[in-house]
Amino acid sequence: MVSVPHILSGISIILLIIYGADVMVGGGEGGAGFLPFDGMTRGIGFGMPPIILSFIAFFIPKRPRFKGLGMMLIVTGALIIIGGAISLGTAAESENAARMAGEGGGLIGIGAIIAALGGIEIKKSSKQ
Repeated sequence: MVSVPHILSGISIILLIIYGADVMVGGGEGGAGFLPFDGMTRGIGFGMPPIILSFIAFFIPKRPRFKGLGMMLIVTGALIIIGGAISLGTAAESENAARMAGEGGGLIGIGAIIAALGGIEIKKSSKQ
């Protein structure tokens, strides 16, 4: 069954995939990928909405709980964790190494929280 939380979570995954593909194509430099945005604009437009939408998707459904939504949240969290790990990996090469390391660590933390919410959603859906 498709519901609003599923749609929100699907949009999150799609935005993160587009974001990641643009970073890979452009080598991590803003404006060098297929999106004509600098790094900050790309992060705000394609990185922030998936985080917000994931939290909304988790807190919208009261009943019934959805196991599929939990899996989608785990995928979203994993994609964010991967992005954070890549950011940490490239931080040493950057002139703003401390800032990038902080952002990467923050992304890993946020991704872990979203993945944990996915696990909670799966656990709650199993109790029904």
